[in-house]
Amino acid sequence: MRLLLVEDHPPLAEAIGDALARAGFTVDHAGTAREARAMASTADYGLVLLDLGLPDGDGLRLLPALRDGGRVPVIVLTARDALEDRLAGLDGGADDYILKPVEMRELAARCRAVLRRPGERAATTLQVGPIAFDTVNRSVVADGRPVMLGRRETAILEQLMRAAGRVVARGALEEAIYGFDDEVGPNALEAGMSRLRRALAAVGCPLPIVTVRGLGWMLVKEVAP
Repeated sequence: MRLLLVEDHPPLAEAIGDALARAGFTVDHAGTAREARAMASTADYGLVLLDLGLPDGDGLRLLPALRDGGRVPVIVLTARDALEDRLAGLDGGADDYILKPVEMRELAARCRAVLRRPGERAATTLQVGPIAFDTVNRSVVADGRPVMLGRRETAILEQLMRAAGRVVARGALEEAIYGFDDEVGPNALEAGMSRLRRALAAVGCPLPIVTVRGLGWMLVKEVAP
């Protein structure tokens, strides 16, 4: 899941970004309201974490634009602890209101909880055939055997499992797993797919990842007898 973090304190933004990356999120960071607007108009985010005290405006004024008509959930992450501030944030459209400082594990859990609300978009466990993916612990097993994957291969597999039986376009996959600051080579996805296929083959997983030339990749849900 790709997430936009709007936070004007660089050390805190770095700490949050690192923690959420370990939890399986791809995180882009904006330090101002202007940057946030520009990034939200360029990329498709599944969730926004929004600080209210921005150097070029109040985050509450930015909130409606980031929600994109209610399509994108927004969690306010702020030091403003007055009741009126909390009410203004929630009544203004925030899906959750979290006070700083926050434990990073709790923050990741709250992100997952908010993402589960609309249509179970972020179920904690994904299952396709013999493959089970624990999205909380970022662990994968196939027929009970652990599959050893790097962070990128784990992110690729998650996207393929969420769309199992359908083609995931290259652009959509890149959009989901790479942030603006990631250095991505022209064959990065192909290399990641190759490593993922080898890891699944090593544990005898029968479900193939099919390359659909010119379009993308698909995780086959069933293998014909």
